[in-house]
Amino acid sequence: MSSMFDILTALPLFKGATHERMAQIVGTHKFHFLKYSPGQLIFEAGAPCSDITFIISGSVRIKIENSDGRFAVSQTLEAPDVISPDFMFGKITSYPGSVTSVDTVSLLRIEKQDYLDILTADQVFMFNYLNLLSMNAQKALEGILAVSTGSIPERIAFWISALTQTRAKDIEMECRQRDLVSLFGLAKSSLKAALEEMKGCGLIDYTPFCIRVHDRRALLSLLHNHSETTD
Repeated sequence: MSSMFDILTALPLFKGATHERMAQIVGTHKFHFLKYSPGQLIFEAGAPCSDITFIISGSVRIKIENSDGRFAVSQTLEAPDVISPDFMFGKITSYPGSVTSVDTVSLLRIEKQDYLDILTADQVFMFNYLNLLSMNAQKALEGILAVSTGSIPERIAFWISALTQTRAKDIEMECRQRDLVSLFGLAKSSLKAALEEMKGCGLIDYTPFCIRVHDRRALLSLLHNHSETTD
């Protein structure tokens, strides 16, 4: 049982908890442990986000796309990540994209009311969650503001960071280059030169319809003032 507590205390939103504290929480709240086979749909885009979901083992693929399908971002999350934690509260309480298991995946799901009780009973857990929400809000703002300022590689890096979670891997941005030209207000030749520069640095690969990020953390090294790099 101690190994299970090791797993639980490694989850980012339970950071700082002792085994004894986790034992108290598990004993008084409902923890649902679920397993999914490779390729299984876990959540559909738009499904109610009525609980918080942690990845205990394995990895999942999240795909978010806009209404006309011209733009989509896909990312892989693995243990000990949490799936879309900022959509459990607020006006929009539904998953922003589809979530599918990549391999055999074990998840921990805690219903919203139980998780709210945990947060209100322990300031450490409350601060962990508030810090996560604040970081996500700040990087989203940075991504929007960076669309028209800074060097082109910096703008692309800010934009990708705003659309993906901190530990995301295998990031793919499906979009046509002409749409990116319109989004960033660039000449096509300038965008192509920036993409070539980033590819030459080993940060991305790309086609006329897709950008693939090799290493999200390395991509953020382009940025000197970012909510994820100033801790």
